[in-house]
Amino acid sequence: MVPHLTTALTGPLLDLEKRFLASQAQIEQWLRTQWQEHTPPFYASCDLRNSGFKLAPVDTNLFPGGFNNLNPAFLPLCVQAAMSAVEKVCPEARNLLLVPENHTRNLFYLQNVAQLALIMRHAGLNVRVGTLLPDIDRPTPVELPAGGSLLLEPLARSANGRRLTLRNDPGFDPCTVLLNNDLSGGVPALLQDLDEQYVIPPLHAGWHVRRKSNHFAAYEEVATDFAAAVGIDPWLINPLFGVCGEIDFHERKGEECLASNVDMLLRRIGAKYREYGIGEPPFVIVKADAGTYGMGIMTVRDASEVRGLNRKQRNKMSVIKEGQQVTEVMIQEGVHTVETVNEGVAEPVVYMIDRYVVGGFYRVNTERGRDENLNAPGMTFQPLAFELPCSLPDCAGEPDAPPNRFYTYGVIARLTLLAASLELERTAPAEALAA
Repeated sequence: MVPHLTTALTGPLLDLEKRFLASQAQIEQWLRTQWQEHTPPFYASCDLRNSGFKLAPVDTNLFPGGFNNLNPAFLPLCVQAAMSAVEKVCPEARNLLLVPENHTRNLFYLQNVAQLALIMRHAGLNVRVGTLLPDIDRPTPVELPAGGSLLLEPLARSANGRRLTLRNDPGFDPCTVLLNNDLSGGVPALLQDLDEQYVIPPLHAGWHVRRKSNHFAAYEEVATDFAAAVGIDPWLINPLFGVCGEIDFHERKGEECLASNVDMLLRRIGAKYREYGIGEPPFVIVKADAGTYGMGIMTVRDASEVRGLNRKQRNKMSVIKEGQQVTEVMIQEGVHTVETVNEGVAEPVVYMIDRYVVGGFYRVNTERGRDENLNAPGMTFQPLAFELPCSLPDCAGEPDAPPNRFYTYGVIARLTLLAASLELERTAPAEALAA
């Protein structure tokens, strides 16, 4: 399924796609040289926004939770990429312990866990799913919406206290622990100070450490270098952003900092709009600098909107997942979306394992506008949206033909993956660097 585009693509995005097609060999060579110097995260997903004049990422997730939304035909791509990723981490791996979020009531999330476990089993690993939930003290099967069940088993430390295993099967000794838990509430004691067990992604990829502003600072560097290599304006693929720390929405602390940053960013965006003759009104997205699940996010079109927020607005912005208080926010250039699926505003979400694009889908929300966050109540997914992989452009076809549109998506997604690798390198604790 290809999304219906509500405006004709005759402007900068069409030119961008033409440039990507003409530069395919150069692009792939540039990316190969980058992966010689940097290690990609084990897996990731990124949310893209296509405005018709700009294509840019707006979020990158290092603990992706929607593998169940991918086209089933892409399972072989996922398995091959997983094999490559595992060989880099632990070539002799036999046992893998998958640690999910504590979302036992979200059966669609658990469907994702089951799909991820299936991918890893096809990659040649003995996979068990270990839960951090304290109220699960014995192996517990959970029936899944698509049929079948997922067995959740309680985690424990080994007899010597140095390795992670299963309470009901202490003989299970995985060399690799795969996290599908973003650690928003911090690192549980069970996962700390493990001895010679590989934890992927690394613990410092969790939201207790990670900041969106660090990621987009790294992405800005990547986008600038890439743009110079292929001869484009980096703004066409890079959302401008600012940061405001020491925020307390309940106490109204940091309002002026936030307002001034919003005003400054809107002015910068407005200048680029005038440069390209864009008649759309600029806007920004104010979001918590840490966290996910679409929490702590608001659309702002004028600096006056962040002064004197009412109680409902302050409550919405002050707390994110796991009840964590928001103390830092990122102000990000808003990117309109011209894509719709079944009359709902849509944005592509691209999934990657190792350095490979393995599929994608459209997040669709019929209750949100084209300048609003779509990761919100009312969203649905179109799991069969990407009928073709993002790695096989048709250079003889039109730039906006499905394989070419998806190739462009895949290029931008891989740039976010490279940015994530830089981000993790720069935020790694000293002991990890020493190892």
